[in-house]
Amino acid sequence: MTEDDAEPRVMIDVRRGNPTDDELAALIAVLSEAYRTEVEDATADPTPQRSAWELTQRGLRTPLRRDLGWRQGGWQHGC
Repeated sequence: MTEDDAEPRVMIDVRRGNPTDDELAALIAVLSEAYRTEVEDATADPTPQRSAWELTQRGLRTPLRRDLGWRQGGWQHGC
C-alpha cells in the first residue's frame, strides 16, 4: 500500500489530563466509527426536487433570435 492509498491522518492534541494508551485507542475507535457512519449515511437524493417557484414559473417572452439581426423578422421600427 502506498502513502496515497492510506487513510488521512488525524492529529489528537490532549490538552488536559494524562490518558492511557487504552483510553486513546477507545477514543480513536469511537470517532472512526462515528465518521464512517456519517460518511455512509451522507448521500444526496439522486432526483432533486423542484421548488414551488420552478413549478409555477413560466417564460416571460420567447427568446430573441439573434441570428435574424435587428430588423429582419424581429422588431420593426414604427410597429
